[in-house]
Amino acid sequence: MKEEQSFAAEEQEATTAAEQEPVNEAGAAEAQAEEMTDQEQDEIARLKAEAEEHQQRFVRAQADFDNFRRRTQKEKEELAKYASMKLVTELVPVIDNFERAMATVPEGTEVESFSKGIEMIFRQLETVLNNEGLTSMDTVGQPFNPEFHQAIMSVESDEYEEGTVVEEVQKGYMLKDKVLRPAMVKVSS
Repeated sequence: MKEEQSFAAEEQEATTAAEQEPVNEAGAAEAQAEEMTDQEQDEIARLKAEAEEHQQRFVRAQADFDNFRRRTQKEKEELAKYASMKLVTELVPVIDNFERAMATVPEGTEVESFSKGIEMIFRQLETVLNNEGLTSMDTVGQPFNPEFHQAIMSVESDEYEEGTVVEEVQKGYMLKDKVLRPAMVKVSS
């Protein structure tokens, strides 16, 4: 009987151990699952942060590209707007010489028809340049502005206030909205 009791005790211990083993295994598996879940959650959090960083980089790159595209478009438009600037700059002295030549025409019938022809050519040239955006500045009586005027002399004047342009020595020109050549002026003091 002792043998039976000992065998029963062993069997009961084995059964208890066997019953406890799945419980321990289940607990271990549960702990491992929690551990995996924590690892997975950490991995998910890391991947989310990485995805957010890539998203921010993408947004910044897109904004940089948009700015570049706008700046390039603006530069192209400005280049097209002022493409004729070099030619017009070289033609301005020709206009000055035409004006000087017309101012010194002597009187006479033969010379009169010649001067009218020259004047017509001058007006035609002036029209072409005006169509390109060239305009002359009105300076006399205006306040002196160093952006538009180049003062070459200061003179006493009872007619104008101090700092006012009293005489234009050389015309100034604007090409669209830029100063092509500042006007040479005398300013009252």
